[in-house]
Amino acid sequence: MGLVVQKFGGTSVADPERIRKAASRVLESIKQGNQVVVVVSAMSGVTDRLLTLGAELGGENPDPRELDALLATGEQQTVALISMYLRSQGQAARSLTGPQLGMLTDGQHNRARILEIETKALNEILSRGEVAVVAGFQGVDSDGNITTLGRGGSDTSAVAVGAALKADVCEIFTDVEGVYTADPNLVSGARKLNRVSYEEMLEMASLGTKVLQIRSVKFAMQYGLPIHVRSTFVSEEGTWVVREEEVLERLMVSGVTYNRNEAKIRVRGVADAPGAAARIFTPLSEAGIVVDMIVQNVSDEGTTDVTFTVGRSDYKKALSLIESDSSNIGTHGVEGDSGIAKLSVVGVGMRDHAGVAAKMFQVLADEGINIQLITTSEIKISVAVEEKYTELGVRALHAAFVESGAKDPKEDG
Repeated sequence: MGLVVQKFGGTSVADPERIRKAASRVLESIKQGNQVVVVVSAMSGVTDRLLTLGAELGGENPDPRELDALLATGEQQTVALISMYLRSQGQAARSLTGPQLGMLTDGQHNRARILEIETKALNEILSRGEVAVVAGFQGVDSDGNITTLGRGGSDTSAVAVGAALKADVCEIFTDVEGVYTADPNLVSGARKLNRVSYEEMLEMASLGTKVLQIRSVKFAMQYGLPIHVRSTFVSEEGTWVVREEEVLERLMVSGVTYNRNEAKIRVRGVADAPGAAARIFTPLSEAGIVVDMIVQNVSDEGTTDVTFTVGRSDYKKALSLIESDSSNIGTHGVEGDSGIAKLSVVGVGMRDHAGVAAKMFQVLADEGINIQLITTSEIKISVAVEEKYTELGVRALHAAFVESGAKDPKEDG
């Protein structure tokens, strides 16, 4: 007998028929001899409707505590409905909200972090042969306030529950069949990966792949919990997210990703002196603005230009902060561009292959795509380009690195 955590996203529980389909997955796993904990999101569209209601009655910035109390009701509907249906099929089940479960978080409303999970209630339910149906995305702080984990938080809830229970696997059921080498809606030649390492999935999640929430992958990697990303609607295996040594097929590039949600800011004529960069980025950090790519030009007569990217939703705020603090920064001017996209190639095989960057840059050059910024890590290379070149760039890179069959050179040795 195994212990399986199954997570169903909003599209998988969007209506009664899909709830029945999701529940059938639960029943199949039980027939195979497993104990099952189910973690669910709100039904598709419910969270957005609740946000609209909150804005209509609470203004543009409704009270964060009350907004969490409102948003948490979405998942509460789903857990009750799934539990009801399982019971109607003769399978004992019990629903649990985040507070009932004991999903303890910090007090940061709308973006809370999980601190601890009390497993007593879950273990009691499982010991009685029941299915525990848990509301994802939500928890409770030390003062008893309902908190939410931010968009995609149900993935994090599911993996955290799996880690706390030492589950054998966390199955993430969604509307796609797994993790692909590129967005299949954009690239006809994209193919499903059988296995991908935690490190690759972390990079892909942070660079625009929307299959898994990045915090969920971090939890899984920390606790060594295998994740199986698969479709609710077909029975075939999906993609396993596992330790690197468990990935049998080592591609030089496992994925080509893109993110259109980028904007670029250039701060001109900054003094090339200690503390200058801190004066630029400290106000952004204090405002909760995440900075991604950063490039500083070579000093010219004691000054330099600093260019960086932020999420497009933070662009106007970041630009305003820099402009309002220009006298303290000591800049000759600030300019920006909100029409930027980020293209990335990711793969553990890049660690020992020096030619990936040169090949990537040449492929883009051949398509007439100018690179504005570059950033790298051990297993990824990202470039900022004009947004209008997103699709062309992704397709060209995928053809060059994935469809050409480029593999990690270690496999040939």
